[in-house]
Amino acid sequence: MPIRVMLVDDQALLRTGFRMVLSAQPDIAVVAEAGDGVEALEQLRATAVDVVLMDVRMPRLDGVEATRRICQGGEGGPGTPRVLILTTFDLDEYAFSGLQAGASGFLLKDVPPDELLAAIRAVHSGDAVVAPTTTRRLLNRFVTLLPGPQERRTPELDLLTDREREVLLLIAQGLSNAEIAARLVVSEATVKTHVGRVLNKLHLRDRVQAVVLAYEAGLVRAGGQ
Repeated sequence: MPIRVMLVDDQALLRTGFRMVLSAQPDIAVVAEAGDGVEALEQLRATAVDVVLMDVRMPRLDGVEATRRICQGGEGGPGTPRVLILTTFDLDEYAFSGLQAGASGFLLKDVPPDELLAAIRAVHSGDAVVAPTTTRRLLNRFVTLLPGPQERRTPELDLLTDREREVLLLIAQGLSNAEIAARLVVSEATVKTHVGRVLNKLHLRDRVQAVVLAYEAGLVRAGGQ
């Protein structure tokens, strides 16, 4: 079954361009389009979607709030789709808000076609599309938007082993699995296992959400631990 994609953007011409690129792929199908967040939520009630390409600045309901509702499961129901935030400028503060709302990553609107396709496939498979170094750069710039440690209590952190907490901190510092493996002197496969356990215990979708949680919980602040 092809990856079912919804395009959400108030610019019809942009949706047309994305649709042309995606429809040329045998493993991707554009199953729905919407011009704003309200229409997107309505479409999701009637259409099964795997990945949503979500613009931010739209009339009636913006992409951040629409993303929050989708990722909370209240609108998409079972099999809630993953969301990729579309931004006009790199490190747009709206992109950060989208990540906090539950998006699995962000893309620039002028993303090359091959990167767009790779991102959709990666997100559908359960990965995030924001590179660790980009995630760190994003959070360092907009760390002031985060609540203080006292505002976010995360009891689930107590479920982590010492090694899993160490892995979480390294993820939040922007290290890839290979870099974490080198730092801890273990195999990359072992790191992948630890990352999976961290995500499972903290009920997170991907490492992007793990980074956001680490900052929100006060485990890491801009510039270091």
